[in-house]
Amino acid sequence: MKILLRFLFMLLVIFNPNAQQTARAFTGTYGINYGRIADNIPSPDKVVKLLRAAKIKNVRIYDAEPSVLNAFKGTGLELVVGLPNGFVKEMSANADHALNWVKDNVKAFLPDTRIVGIAVGNEVLGGSDNEMEVALLNAVKNVYNATKKLGISDVVQISTAHSQAVFADSFPPSYCVFKDGVAQLMKPLLEFFSKIGSPFCLNAYPFLAYTYNPDKIDINYALFQPNEGIVDNKTHLHYDNLLDAQIDAAYAALEDAGFRKMEVIVTETGWASDGDENEPAATPSNARTYNYNLRKRLAKRKGTPLRPKKMLKAYIFALFNEYQKPGQSSEKNFGLFKADGSISYDVGFSGLQDISAASSLLSLKNIKWKEDTFVGPLYWKFNFMFKHRKNMHGFNV
Repeated sequence: MKILLRFLFMLLVIFNPNAQQTARAFTGTYGINYGRIADNIPSPDKVVKLLRAAKIKNVRIYDAEPSVLNAFKGTGLELVVGLPNGFVKEMSANADHALNWVKDNVKAFLPDTRIVGIAVGNEVLGGSDNEMEVALLNAVKNVYNATKKLGISDVVQISTAHSQAVFADSFPPSYCVFKDGVAQLMKPLLEFFSKIGSPFCLNAYPFLAYTYNPDKIDINYALFQPNEGIVDNKTHLHYDNLLDAQIDAAYAALEDAGFRKMEVIVTETGWASDGDENEPAATPSNARTYNYNLRKRLAKRKGTPLRPKKMLKAYIFALFNEYQKPGQSSEKNFGLFKADGSISYDVGFSGLQDISAASSLLSLKNIKWKEDTFVGPLYWKFNFMFKHRKNMHGFNV
């Protein structure tokens, strides 16, 4: 009966011209950000091996580099590409430029490369460039309209990621609202995203919250370690980790703005393994603890205290340490992997050398299997024929 209902629903969608399909850009709960601000990291084809060995399917990049898109062809990995901040004003002002960008950087690679989303800018609202903030909405609309014209809007989701700078206050979570300077730009953006079925994308960093407030935040609360937690005195909900509280703060702000049903997806979160003197929490031990516990948290496929039925989804920042990133030392050391492809710390993944060694061992086993199953019997057959050649043919060879 369930199969029949599903089949009828599919027919309804196919034959109903008014039915709107919503693109979904995330499978499961775990993803990774693949930044490349370094000239010493593995090539894209080796990155594919690393991701497939780790069974990480959801990947975000911050541009639409052809060498990466080509390397991802036929892999089954699902990719969100980025329209860099430097293009936001141009795409906002010129719909034709947006159409050409989507055509050249997305449509041209489909369907072989599974591009499932376009992130228009990153942390634009709440930033220092007011012109870019104002331009964001029209850039989003022009990029979306380009996907409509090209016939890919049902497979490519449009979004933009926000930092916590868009919030006026996030503690306790239920008190969170959008800043006055952001709200008037955020609301029409949310209205458009609600219309096309896109989520609210949040870059959430307990590492930064703890670094700036070490006297107010228990590090165990930030690292998913056992702790007393906090209770929101308005909702009476208990929080045993900071990330859940940060996400529910975003849900509270969305509800206050009139978008209670919108989903929050974490597009960046992570913990630095090294930092400057004023970043003492940036250690390999803390980074490993945060990322290992976060992976376990996501594997439970559960929601947050405020939205228990909305399964938490998160992209980890980041795949590699990137030594050419500007800013403090911590910015360069968020990678689960070092630049040479070895693991920064153990959260259950294998480095490139281990993957290559395992692949070589598998190849040797395959060769041995072929020898045992093909070469061996073939050798036995020819040896038998040689020994019995006179009986078989009546003369010596």
